[in-house]
Amino acid sequence: MHDKKIIGIDLGATNIRGGLINGKQLSQINSKRINSSGSVDDVLNDIFEIVDNLKDNDVAAIGIGVPSVVDVEHGIVYDVQYIPSWKEVHLKKIMEARYKIPVLVNNDANCFAIGEYYFGKGSGTENLIGLTIGTGLGSGIIINNRLFPGPHCGAGEFGMVDYLDHCYEYYASGQFFQNVYQTDGQEVFEKAKAGDKIAQKWYAEMGMHLGNAIKMIMYAYDPSLIILGGSVRFAYPYFSETMWERINTFAYTKSLANLRIELSDLENSGILGAAGLYYDFEQ
Repeated sequence: MHDKKIIGIDLGATNIRGGLINGKQLSQINSKRINSSGSVDDVLNDIFEIVDNLKDNDVAAIGIGVPSVVDVEHGIVYDVQYIPSWKEVHLKKIMEARYKIPVLVNNDANCFAIGEYYFGKGSGTENLIGLTIGTGLGSGIIINNRLFPGPHCGAGEFGMVDYLDHCYEYYASGQFFQNVYQTDGQEVFEKAKAGDKIAQKWYAEMGMHLGNAIKMIMYAYDPSLIILGGSVRFAYPYFSETMWERINTFAYTKSLANLRIELSDLENSGILGAAGLYYDFEQ
């Protein structure tokens, strides 16, 4: 199964990135800026251009990760972030009609998790959570070696769970700095690296909230491994202590003792994760 050629497509807010995966090797990457304000067909044509440049007769399937809610069975994407025209696009049907090979579509957080499982630090782990911490708090769930997206691709939306006066995403992601202190997160990161004590204190606060979010995830899924992705992971030294202080109050000591938390170091995780959708499908 893993010796087949798969095209992985990462549909982002401003760019499409695609790659050709041959076995476990990413042998070619193409990228293109999206006409995000264009029509449904405009964006589809951008995707076609990437795939056309990657596909040959040996490609077995195409996987696509999108920042949106997805009807996984039918490959329909809804309300794609930052692409206003993509309210309801039957992406699987359109792509399969054009390319005559299987097309798998899922959201980007699920692709992150499946990418880590097949290509990254999740290799060999039966149960894991891929937690992306950026402008939002997204996640993907692997249970018994399979991706668990839920019937409506809504599983793992931990960031939307009520917390304090808002939700976890409000406090446990890069939104925290703007929401609470009306300050750009990147500026806070640069100040923290320069030794600014206030910026480091703010990260410590965010870490406390993230630790509470992880505790909630542990009670729900009891994972062996949580892999942190997203841009905020680069600030781990500034929030890890308070994050672990909260995690260490978890009630079940056996689960806590066996938990690993790792930082993703997987390059091109969106592309690899999209390709990994096919491996998961073929299990």
